[in-house]
Amino acid sequence: MNDKSVFSRIYDGEIPSEIIHENDHFFVIKDINPKATTHLLIITKEPITDIHEFTANSPAAEALVKTIQEVGEMLEKPEYRIQINCGASEGQEVFHLHIHLLSKSKLKSIA
Repeated sequence: MNDKSVFSRIYDGEIPSEIIHENDHFFVIKDINPKATTHLLIITKEPITDIHEFTANSPAAEALVKTIQEVGEMLEKPEYRIQINCGASEGQEVFHLHIHLLSKSKLKSIA
């Protein structure tokens, strides 16, 4: 049985994905089910499953803001929103700390 999250498997190269940015603590990929014209996932390299575990890890917590700024600058997106997912929240599919970075422009509904 494989206990690794889908994000750990992506980072380890077991699942194909293009890493568009990376630093010591995070890697960034495009969301496969985008909710906005730009929808990226900023993912911890270490498989953190509890936000309290993350906040106790100050080097990664400090690096988070810098990483968000780096990705925003790289995309030349002055306005974006972020959503942090970690732990057993409603609708959570992957229990590995990740941050959604979304442009302000939403995709139009097809339905």
